[in-house]
Amino acid sequence: MTWIASIGEWLRDVSQSYYNAFIVEDRYEAYFEGLLVTLKISFFAIIIGILIGIMVAVVKVTATNYKKLRWLGTLCNAYINIIRGTPVMLQLLIIYNLVFTSRDASEIMVAAICFGLNSGAYVAEIVRAGIESVEKGQTEAGRSLGLNGNQTMFYIIMPQAIKNILPALGNEFITLIKETSVASIIAVTDLTMVAQFIGSRTWDILPPLVIAAGFYLILVLGLTKLLSIFERRMSQGDHN
Repeated sequence: MTWIASIGEWLRDVSQSYYNAFIVEDRYEAYFEGLLVTLKISFFAIIIGILIGIMVAVVKVTATNYKKLRWLGTLCNAYINIIRGTPVMLQLLIIYNLVFTSRDASEIMVAAICFGLNSGAYVAEIVRAGIESVEKGQTEAGRSLGLNGNQTMFYIIMPQAIKNILPALGNEFITLIKETSVASIIAVTDLTMVAQFIGSRTWDILPPLVIAAGFYLILVLGLTKLLSIFERRMSQGDHN
């Protein structure tokens, strides 16, 4: 029965470690504060990514049809290739050290802008593919209704494109939330940084990291569920 006693002692040690990492000194409050910072960064980054992505995608599609705008398409391709071809951690460090050198700069906004710029490149390609998936007859239908090119794009083409690419956009935003975990390298007190700090206090880094991973997992699973419900309702609306 010695092995049973050993397992029992191991379980007590493990439970005590997690108790120390979450309950002692009200450390659970720090996790929720870090989660709030993560959500703030993610929210602003998603907004920035959507705005940049849609703008770049529309410019790229438009530039292919007008020779005078080809240079804009070239700039958009350069932006997409640079962002997608370099690690997000290096982008974060470059933006933080090169652009936001003022001590008054908010690390949260720096992180949001960086992740927004990063996400915008991926959103642009997703939106572009969605626009090109819409039948060209829809453009002609818009013109026949008296709409100009911009009106046709935003009132007819874009709604159909968004509907087609919604799953891909959802996956991109979920990936973005997980990527924000590297924001701790510029001293942002997000969920990952909180876990590291608590680990340095308890001298046991693994339990805080596992707890932080649990927060990320719950957040991602919750968003995935919400996206699936939203997609289901949209598909039901199409049938109706």
